[in-house]
Amino acid sequence: MFLHVGAPKTGTTYLQDRLFLNRTNLGRHGIKYPTGMREDMFLAAVDLTGIKWPGFVDMAKGEWDALVRRTRLASGTVVLSHELFAVAKPSRIRKAAEDLGPGTELHVVLTARDIGRQLTADWQEGLKMYGSKTFERFLKETVEGDPRTSKQWFWRAQHIPRVLSNWGAIVPPERIHLLVLPHSDADVWDMFSRTIGAEPSWAPKDTDRRNASLGAGEATMLRQLNKRLKRVGLDRETHRSLVLNPIVYDTLSQHAGLPISLPPESYEWANGVAKEWGDWSVAAGIDVVGDVADLLPEPPADDGWLNPDRPGPRAVRDAALDALVGVILEAAQRPDPEARLSRRAVRAARRLARRPGR
Repeated sequence: MFLHVGAPKTGTTYLQDRLFLNRTNLGRHGIKYPTGMREDMFLAAVDLTGIKWPGFVDMAKGEWDALVRRTRLASGTVVLSHELFAVAKPSRIRKAAEDLGPGTELHVVLTARDIGRQLTADWQEGLKMYGSKTFERFLKETVEGDPRTSKQWFWRAQHIPRVLSNWGAIVPPERIHLLVLPHSDADVWDMFSRTIGAEPSWAPKDTDRRNASLGAGEATMLRQLNKRLKRVGLDRETHRSLVLNPIVYDTLSQHAGLPISLPPESYEWANGVAKEWGDWSVAAGIDVVGDVADLLPEPPADDGWLNPDRPGPRAVRDAALDALVGVILEAAQRPDPEARLSRRAVRAARRLARRPGR
């Protein structure tokens, strides 16, 4: 059994979709991806990890046990995959091992990318999930945090020694596989499929489903929008319905503009962390696929650095107009039962409009 535990923003969405689309053909070759009626294992991961994910806690109850039952019925090689497994606490990891059975040859797979991309991607994910921190504040908190004990999501999900040490308590190093993706990400399926014992050609159906990044203008617009929505009391579940899906995923991710990168003064620190990750991976005796040098951030661009907290009014305006188009198109397609959400959005907008200094 291969348990792919993340990390977030390392092509996990792409890999999971490709596994799902090709599950029948992979099954003919003895590779099982037991999602059941669902497209992914998100609810099972929420259930196992105990994360209080807004709007999904009740829905997730029993999903891990259901996944375990499907897994036990499968023969051959089984693949489980979700990036939330990366933040599982040791007690939950022990539960996973016990539930999957002592006779199971369990392997753990972690996909990783360079720390510069992961830092900027993690900040953007926070904004998508209703966050409102500036990039400057996010980076300051990250640099000042203790990677092995911090409760910050970045360190919990991305710190390679921390994640793999937790899972290494139940899996020997020779069955832990670290896939270091090249900066182009071009070989992600090839690297992953060969790690789980499959030929890349066994999954011929490709997918364009990816958790796309935002540009600086889009990120700033979303951050400011989140701040205003919080002021009028918009709850997280409604935010997901009215902002995350129609605005972020369906609109802004399709129009990402000015790219986001680390400020030049952070590269020395980031290089040090990435080198520590690489040295630990080699010393731990785990199976490293790829080159640990690819964990290092790419050097700053020669044409200067763009502060993602100050992309310029035109970039923010264009992102806001794109977002407005996305909301209108979504409203036009929604059936009458969903109209209550539109009415709530209108009431929130009116309250916001009455606030001084809007």
